Amino acid sequence: MIERGDEPGTKNVMGGVLYRQPTEKIIPGWWREAPVERPIVDERMWLLTEDSMIQAGFKSTRYAEEPHNAFTVLRVKFDKWFADKATGAGAVLITNTVAEDVIREGGRIVGVRTGREQGDVYANVVIAADGVNSLLSKSAGLHGEIPPHHVALVTKEIVNMTREKIEDRFLLNPNEGATIEVFGDSTMGMLGYGFIYTNRDSLSVGVGALLSDLIRKKVNPNDLMERFKANPMVKRLLEGGESKEYMAHLIPEGGAAAMPPVYTDGMLVVGDAAGMSNAIYREGSNLALISAKLAAQTCIDAHNRGDFSARSLAQYRHLLDESFIMKDLRLYSRTSQFFQNNRDFLEVYPGLLADAAHQMLTVDSVPKQDKQRAIVRRLLKERAPWDLVRDAFGALRSLS
Repeated sequence: MIERGDEPGTKNVMGGVLYRQPTEKIIPGWWREAPVERPIVDERMWLLTEDSMIQAGFKSTRYAEEPHNAFTVLRVKFDKWFADKATGAGAVLITNTVAEDVIREGGRIVGVRTGREQGDVYANVVIAADGVNSLLSKSAGLHGEIPPHHVALVTKEIVNMTREKIEDRFLLNPNEGATIEVFGDSTMGMLGYGFIYTNRDSLSVGVGALLSDLIRKKVNPNDLMERFKANPMVKRLLEGGESKEYMAHLIPEGGAAAMPPVYTDGMLVVGDAAGMSNAIYREGSNLALISAKLAAQTCIDAHNRGDFSARSLAQYRHLLDESFIMKDLRLYSRTSQFFQNNRDFLEVYPGLLADAAHQMLTVDSVPKQDKQRAIVRRLLKERAPWDLVRDAFGALRSLS
């Protein structure tokens, strides 16, 4: 294992939610000893405008019971524990080292070249797990520069807050956790969303959008974060907290259609490096974990055959296709593209919905039927009837 940080976790970033069941396929009962933060019992979605919010969510006491569904984690703690499990099983960890290039012999990849003196590391199979902008995949010729509309840039802060304040503010019992995904004004109409996750004694707060949108609108990611935190609905939740860490991360957003080849002679690609991310259901780390497990299975089978050629390692792609990973990624492959091409869902509809809710819930002696007619007139002023039907059908089709 080659790690560019001082220790695993110091250079790794994710939103902060890890699902139990996929991780348990690698380490059974992991959550009983791992440094998790809080089990998630409450999941909320907000549709934000500058001064209002429509929310939906799901809370279940079943999620508060063992073995739980998901947990918030902090990578700097969790990754060190996870790496210790690997080294305890016999893996060798090399820190403060960057894998910069692949080594080829006879047209096959036989190792990696690092930035260290005498830093060539040889292996029967190299597994590239170096993130969305994978240097190793590029060096292997599996992909070129990733277009900006296929990646999102997310900034994240860790905001310290007492446990008692977190539980009181988010209406949680002791040691229970909540997540909030924030759409609409959180990204100024760009394709993306913000989030707030509860840790033991801190909050993970982040917001991100497609890199192409940030470039098109000339928005600085730091300014987007400050704007998100200043929204009155968000500001109240963060009040009294102390910002302790700041980080940024690229996330693949191209779906199945944008995935590069995931195998070649002597090499496999997993996780973000292979473009595995399902933003619709906030899934990324579980896809990385399961793809890594399938890659390991492929390596073991290749070792037993004594064959590390592309033909042998193609088993990995077959295992991916049979797993939930590719089935889900294919199912939602059209979603990102649909919303990129239909900006009204990001720029028009949130305001219309908030105004409609405000009008219907305001008691001002105006008959409700008159209010409904006014809402319909406003909607038809913004969107023609055929456009409304087309938008609804297109959105449903992109999600199915």
